[in-house]
Amino acid sequence: MRSLSPCLWFDKNGEEAARFYVSLLPNSRIDHVQRAPADNPSSKKGEVLVVDFTLMGNKYQALNGGPNFKFTEAISLSVTCDTQEEVDRLWAALTADGGKEVACGWLKDKYGLSWQIVPARMFELLASPDAGVSKRAFEAMMTMVKLDIAAIERAAKG
Repeated sequence: MRSLSPCLWFDKNGEEAARFYVSLLPNSRIDHVQRAPADNPSSKKGEVLVVDFTLMGNKYQALNGGPNFKFTEAISLSVTCDTQEEVDRLWAALTADGGKEVACGWLKDKYGLSWQIVPARMFELLASPDAGVSKRAFEAMMTMVKLDIAAIERAAKG
């Protein structure tokens, strides 16, 4: 075996989505664009069929498979951020142009793909050996849409 990578099903805009995603995240790039060698149910000969791309060092594929399947929350991309500025930047970019805020650090981008934008500090507080700290941090997170590190830390302190 050579590799394992998630394949994300798009209608016709897989290349556009992949280029957008790689523009947002470090250590990301378009690796290869495969055009359809012949007409098929989702594309004509010469149209983009599959885009191999890397996000933060992880391999993905975008398949222009047609309109038959849509994204659900059953799959999401989770990004752990070190700072509130990173959370804010990604949140703004991914909710722009038709993206939608959901809850608890979740959003849907303009392509319908779900993302979790989570501060590393959230995971640290949830792993606290002090059950009160982790409970208060969790309860604060549950009231938020975009996660706010400072507010979560204040809640965790009690």
